[in-house]
Amino acid sequence: MNDEKSSSGDRAEDVPPEGMKASHADRDQVVEILRDAAGDGLLTAEELEERVETALAARTIGDLAGLTRDLPVSPAPTDPSVRSKDVVEINQRFGTLHRSGSWEVPRRLDIRMHGGDVKLDFTEAVINHEVLDLDVYVSVGGNLVLVVKPGIEVTTNDLTVGVGEVKNRTTGSDSDVPVTLRVKVTGRLRGGDVVVRYPRRTLGQWVRGESAL
Repeated sequence: MNDEKSSSGDRAEDVPPEGMKASHADRDQVVEILRDAAGDGLLTAEELEERVETALAARTIGDLAGLTRDLPVSPAPTDPSVRSKDVVEINQRFGTLHRSGSWEVPRRLDIRMHGGDVKLDFTEAVINHEVLDLDVYVSVGGNLVLVVKPGIEVTTNDLTVGVGEVKNRTTGSDSDVPVTLRVKVTGRLRGGDVVVRYPRRTLGQWVRGESAL
């Protein structure tokens, strides 16, 4: 398993995630998170009022993230029928996590993201199961990228999208390759994007007219 920090290539490399400009949707999303936290008793009325006022005036993703950093990330639902050793959890706050090479795909993968990027490259992964249940919670400023190859099918129909987008760039691709893994994506998208794509070609492959696979 190869876990390493690196640039994802899916965000402008010269601007760190926390330095990116916050949009109206980003501010509204954080206000919603703060109100939920107050409803759960995590914030007093005074704290809520102060943080909401700061959120509405925030200029960057980093400013917004600071308002929710001390709040717990939504817990991942667990299925008692799934053995614990088959479940892998990833909690990402800022920075970039890139999992590639011959990493072993579990039966279930729970990802909680807040202001960070996670890229999972399945092209050389060790696949021992026919189905991967991928449950995600993507908060403001987070982005999840799934790099797949023919034979890996990703479905996102059960993913609830509040703020953000789901971009599956593999749908509609004709392939005679038998399906070896079905990735079922569930959970909630409250900011950022979920992107499913094939590998990008290197410069040498472009020059030689070769595919990336």
